[in-house]
Amino acid sequence: MEILKIDGITKTYANYQALSNVSIDIPRGSIFGLLGPNGAGKTTLIRIINQIITADAGAVYLNGEILTPKHIREIGYLPEERGLYQKMKVGEHLLYFAQLKGMKRNDAIKEIKAWFVRLDIPDWLNKKVEDLSKGMQQKVQFIATVLHKPELIILDEPFTGFDPINANLIKDEILKLRDQGATIIFSTHRMESVEELCDHIALINESKKILDGSKDDIRQAYRSNSYRIRHLQEITGLGSGYEIKKSKKVKEGGFESVVQITNNDSPNTLMSNLLNKVELQAFEELIPSVNDIFIQRVKEESHG
Repeated sequence: MEILKIDGITKTYANYQALSNVSIDIPRGSIFGLLGPNGAGKTTLIRIINQIITADAGAVYLNGEILTPKHIREIGYLPEERGLYQKMKVGEHLLYFAQLKGMKRNDAIKEIKAWFVRLDIPDWLNKKVEDLSKGMQQKVQFIATVLHKPELIILDEPFTGFDPINANLIKDEILKLRDQGATIIFSTHRMESVEELCDHIALINESKKILDGSKDDIRQAYRSNSYRIRHLQEITGLGSGYEIKKSKKVKEGGFESVVQITNNDSPNTLMSNLLNKVELQAFEELIPSVNDIFIQRVKEESHG
């Protein structure tokens, strides 16, 4: 069952159409990738979910109830544009935001200390925000987003400013939050993070949703019957029903090629044909990445 239902959302700014009848169901307990090029409408949709702006048409439902201000405490939001009070101490800052979300002081302090241990920042309570690096401020903002244990967490470009070690630390915490029952909407341009983390994705382009569903199901649906092979001899005379999409010499010796089956032959038939002509070293199907599908669909829509 979905935790969040986005039903026919439309939003226009003057003569600019930001969202056009967008409907998406966000499954409970999932990491949901909200994808799209710059200006596609992702940020507008996120702001509507957070009730920062209102839609012109359509509705958003959280746990089956139409979204109202009372639901704000059930949502954690990490915006792309970070905002911390630079002169405040880290502990005071986090306590302030926790109490805004309805946490009792003692419970908030306990959770803050626990998060400091989890993120390996045990001595930060009395440091001023302005004395921290950008990446360290990111950690503080992440804690502020999840401290009150929201069931819906919205992360907009959460890895900006992190080095690889701290990015991996935050990735691990995102996965733990999902495993503990939270639902995470994850908006990013880093497709490798989508591949690693997301269970489901939706792609918005030019204000419209053009794709959504399980990440694995979508990747399977975009299979092109293409295979990457490593072989010692150059391929010649493979015959009809096959197209060599590309082939190159590799420094280790031999060749690497991509062959597409264009008829109804099976991979076994392709492999048998190849074995009659070359010595095979590797043979694998090419399943398109989320990035490949993203580029393909956006190009199709732009030229459609």
